[in-house]
Amino acid sequence: MKIAVFCPNWVGDMVMATPALRAVRREFAAAEIVAVVRPYVAGVLDGLDLVDRRLLHDPRSAAQGAGAVAAASRGWKFASRLRRERFDVALVLPNSFRSAFWARVSGARRRIGFQRNARGWLLTDAVLPRSRAVPHPVIDEYLRLAKRLDCRHLSRKMELATSRDEDRQLQEFWQRQPPGQYSGRGVVCLNPGGAFGAAKHWPVTSFAELALRVALELDKRVLVLCGPAEKEQAREIVRLAAHPAVVSLADEVPSLGLTKAAVRAADLLVTTDSGPRHFAPPFRVPVVTLFGPTHSAWSETCYERSLHLQLEVDCGPCQERVCPLKHHKCMRELSVGWVFKAARTLLEKYSEKHEAA
Repeated sequence: MKIAVFCPNWVGDMVMATPALRAVRREFAAAEIVAVVRPYVAGVLDGLDLVDRRLLHDPRSAAQGAGAVAAASRGWKFASRLRRERFDVALVLPNSFRSAFWARVSGARRRIGFQRNARGWLLTDAVLPRSRAVPHPVIDEYLRLAKRLDCRHLSRKMELATSRDEDRQLQEFWQRQPPGQYSGRGVVCLNPGGAFGAAKHWPVTSFAELALRVALELDKRVLVLCGPAEKEQAREIVRLAAHPAVVSLADEVPSLGLTKAAVRAADLLVTTDSGPRHFAPPFRVPVVTLFGPTHSAWSETCYERSLHLQLEVDCGPCQERVCPLKHHKCMRELSVGWVFKAARTLLEKYSEKHEAA
């Protein structure tokens, strides 16, 4: 049997899809499982045995040319690649019309996905979705699709791995820092990013104040994580904190692998509701997540070493990428004191991050 898994397009969702992938792997141990995945999230699968191969596809890749003609050419090439695979089953995890369309184009005899966005006719197993009016965990939705594929071993346990090269890259980063930055007991990672939109961002001044308090009051090193779009934010946090124990990855070549390695080695992660937030549970690292415009129930994973912080505001959670009222109270008024208290609580409760689960 040959199974195509059309994977989510967001890093955090890809991590939350690993339990469903594990269920498929266990149920169909002899099958060839191919992940159809965007290049920028494929690194989530590095080091795992969940799939046998990856079929990379990025319809918006600038490197492949722009314009309608180039897009059509890419589409035909991708369709041909899918047809040549001769899949028996396509498990469609995203809710987009596009993903179901490609599953149909692949020729897979069985195509499983949610009946959303007028795409039910493209699927052989159109699973009725739950109402969007009531937030519910995405991780459970992926497991529902795996169950429709007759998978029996369902668990919420997410998986990630790092390579020796990634761990060594992190070690070399720390070796390049001045000796004074090695003082203290362990590292707290801060993740200020959020590809969803500006509405998820906590002010850099707040992150800087938190970083300084962690360094001074908890005697920890602070490492500010960043992707390509957050490098200036990370640099500004370090500049404002103005403490030798506060550093960032802004001058490193950005990669999911390095971010995974940093989180894995940390005592704690403090993060916005963005992809790297989900790197903490697989590595048993405590995590404080700052929620603003998004409802925490959508990305709930029932991880016991986590604290969710969210202000109650009349206008939220609004699920908007940019604050429609321009005041951004849900994040701007989330106090540093509250976040620091949550961080200290988790550090005290889970002081041995590598203790047996």
